[in-house]
Amino acid sequence: MSIRIPSSAALGLDEPRDDEGGSSSGSDVGDDDQTWDDWVSDSAQQPCKSLFDDQVFRSAEECLAHDKAKHEFDLDQTCSKLSLDIHGRIRLINFIRTHKPSSSEVALLKGNESFFTSEKYLLPALEDDPLLQTQSDDWSDSDVDEPSNPEQHIKLLQKRLDSARKDFSDYRAFVSQKLDLPALREVINEPSTSQPKPRDDDTHYFDSYAANDIHAVMIQDKVRTATYASFILTTPTLFQDAVVLDVGCGTGILSLFAARAGAKRVIAVDASDIAEKAEKIVKANGFEDIITVIRGKVEDITLPDGIEHVDIIISEWMGYALLYESMLDSVLRARDRFLKPDAGVMAPSQCQMMFGLCDASEIYKDRIGFWNDVYGFDLSTMADGIYEDAIVDVVGPETLLSEPYVIKDLLTNEITQRQLDFTSSFRLVSTSERRTKINSFILYFDTFFSQTGSPIGPSTKVKVVKEEDAVVAEVWPVGGRPAPQRRQSLGKEKEKIVSFSTGPLSIPTHWKQTLFMLRDPISVAEGSIVSGSFHCKKSETNSRELDVEIHYSVQDTPESPVGETVVQMFKVR
Repeated sequence: MSIRIPSSAALGLDEPRDDEGGSSSGSDVGDDDQTWDDWVSDSAQQPCKSLFDDQVFRSAEECLAHDKAKHEFDLDQTCSKLSLDIHGRIRLINFIRTHKPSSSEVALLKGNESFFTSEKYLLPALEDDPLLQTQSDDWSDSDVDEPSNPEQHIKLLQKRLDSARKDFSDYRAFVSQKLDLPALREVINEPSTSQPKPRDDDTHYFDSYAANDIHAVMIQDKVRTATYASFILTTPTLFQDAVVLDVGCGTGILSLFAARAGAKRVIAVDASDIAEKAEKIVKANGFEDIITVIRGKVEDITLPDGIEHVDIIISEWMGYALLYESMLDSVLRARDRFLKPDAGVMAPSQCQMMFGLCDASEIYKDRIGFWNDVYGFDLSTMADGIYEDAIVDVVGPETLLSEPYVIKDLLTNEITQRQLDFTSSFRLVSTSERRTKINSFILYFDTFFSQTGSPIGPSTKVKVVKEEDAVVAEVWPVGGRPAPQRRQSLGKEKEKIVSFSTGPLSIPTHWKQTLFMLRDPISVAEGSIVSGSFHCKKSETNSRELDVEIHYSVQDTPESPVGETVVQMFKVR
């Protein structure tokens, strides 16, 4: 629900108030010093929008008469039937304004629905809504126990009026508290330059992808680029005549692969300035009739030429520690908006976050230990903050001292945005042949491409690329000819899986590995067990960064008692 803030005059921001909510300057109030009570009393003369259609009337009374005649909805009668007080009436109006039910649906309400006790429906859904200030006839008149004596009748009416005024005063206090009107008053009275700007986690992110260097690094990452090329160019049955959406296209390299693989239409989307260069690259390679480049956020765009759904979504969305940058959120939004239901394929189809024990002694020396003695001086204070941030760097295969554990398994055709904040338990068994100190946990990810989008089998091994492997030669067209295809076997074709790893066993990628350095290294021998839980969520200060919390304890052997639990928190940024 969006909160709409009434104007400063309507809320009486220019008028100081006494403790009872009235004006402290008496009854002589000018037009520029309108109070809350004036706002309430003048509501009958304000334009008022119908509860059930878009017609606007000169007053609340005309609006209610229209809703009664056209939609057979009597607000006063409904409030009376449901025994609603002023707050219930306000909640009902705001509920209708927000969710736009039909009058027949409103007639089915029982008065015990959850929104009748929700504070959020006390906040105005429509700015300066006159219906929120109109009083029910039941508050000023009744057919039950009315005194026959005129003087007593006047006293009763006065009592009801006072009660209604108190209800409105309470409501005013509630809205003032929720909208922080004193602070709002200060903002309105100050120059516009002093108004705080809304938080923007996107501008720097998209700007960073406008430069050439970052795209050169990614394209020259042969593990990354060659694996995408291998999947796209050697899976003709998937891409032939397909409609493909490339989310975060960058230079458009994946779109070019898809066009070369036989896609009949490719929509390449990027919110960065790089989209302008991508469009020129598409034309330079003669694919402008197949590839359409769109500059914008995939959350906001519409597909061209009346296209409603795509067959395949390709994207290189992975960041450090897999989820850094939160680009997967945009890819999942594109999936939910544009991917063909039931038959569409996500590429990649699955990513696994791998977690393990690591002897990152060299990283410790380079980043932390050297501060202990700098030309004979102790500068160790400089290392204090290093333990609060994860380190993105490359370590060798010999540093991995446990079998990796799948800390999070992401199926891109199923996972939801809410599931990207998660907690997972882990159990790591030391493979060190001698007792040693473990000074960090390591996190990396393995990525899988399935031509049907199905999950990989439990025995599937990720492809590990070695320095001597010719990963480009097997997919690069020679003389402009497509890569050779294997003859399909008779019978059911085996599910094709293409994959790559960013772990220490593979040659380094531009993602490197993510290291969580421990303030207190742990001592392990072969068979020692380190168990605990891994907590990961988007940072509250920047939604593209990650907050990680690791809880862990150690057992020397399976029969040993479990040691004390240690908790350490990190930022991935």
